[in-house]
Amino acid sequence: MKHFVGLDISVKETAVCVVDETGRICHEVKVVSHPDDIIAVLKDSTWNVERVGLEAGPLSQWLFEGLARAGLPVICIETRHVKAFLKAQPNKTDRNDARGIAQMMRVNLFRPVHIKTLTSQKRRVLLTARKILQEKAIAIENDIRGLLRNFGRKVGAVGTAKFEDRIRELVECMPDLGQIMEPLLAARRKLREEFAHLHRQVLAITRNDATCRRLMTVPGVGSIVALAYAATIDIPQRFKNSKAVGPILGLTPRLDESGESKRVGGISLCGDGMTRTLLYEAAQVMLTHVKKWSWLKAWAMNVAKRRGLRKAIVALARRLAVVMHRMWLDNSEFQWTRETMASAV
Repeated sequence: MKHFVGLDISVKETAVCVVDETGRICHEVKVVSHPDDIIAVLKDSTWNVERVGLEAGPLSQWLFEGLARAGLPVICIETRHVKAFLKAQPNKTDRNDARGIAQMMRVNLFRPVHIKTLTSQKRRVLLTARKILQEKAIAIENDIRGLLRNFGRKVGAVGTAKFEDRIRELVECMPDLGQIMEPLLAARRKLREEFAHLHRQVLAITRNDATCRRLMTVPGVGSIVALAYAATIDIPQRFKNSKAVGPILGLTPRLDESGESKRVGGISLCGDGMTRTLLYEAAQVMLTHVKKWSWLKAWAMNVAKRRGLRKAIVALARRLAVVMHRMWLDNSEFQWTRETMASAV
């Protein structure tokens, strides 16, 4: 008889539930959230494990890799589907959640989530760490501005390089205030130095990566956008076509249809928020800063005339995601005119 397993994962413990083909609960236990402990339960000769389901989360990639390496048929399932399925339960507990996931595995009612390669995971961590340092440095700069404003000292518009000199200039006649600002400036300086260090790593990766270099031929797409996109898509062949990339990144409209009512809302905002934001910024740069004309910019400008600039930027971000995916599959660079595209084909 086949058995199906549901795992409800928390930081310390994981609830394990094993059910058979009829849905009968065969075994329930809580173990430490570590691949070895879970494998010790599932490798028992009593169980003929057909599928093991776990919800996507902070520990899911690590646990998935460990269980898959042990030869278990593990599947990572989408969080929204799990929540919708488990919502019918009157009481939410770890044990009930594990039971629900096991039943999802048994009836084959789930949507699998792609687990990224180790290289893409590391690149994503690099981009996230870089973003954190940048945000913290900006937060300290804004705090310094606010503190000095209480004493009538206005920093004004100043670049990153000259920020520290400007602060010292403002507090020059107030030594006690300058002593208070000095630790903040030192913290900000350290954050900026480490941010520059991580940024150089990003530039080095994109410089040596053929895929990123091709993606960067698109106007408005720089090193950060290219690396984030490559780390998010990971394996381009996992999409049935290039148009499927838009919904994955949350750049397609949300549709609410019931009977005669049909409402098209804003974009869904599901999926990777960082890549979605970066694509939006790249589209904005193409429309407002890139002077060289291209067929893609012409298309977006026509959308802007009909729907407005903001919607045109969102539409262009979605089109960028599609075009970049096709370029990746075809190993081609960006074609500025449609005539060039036709001749290339």
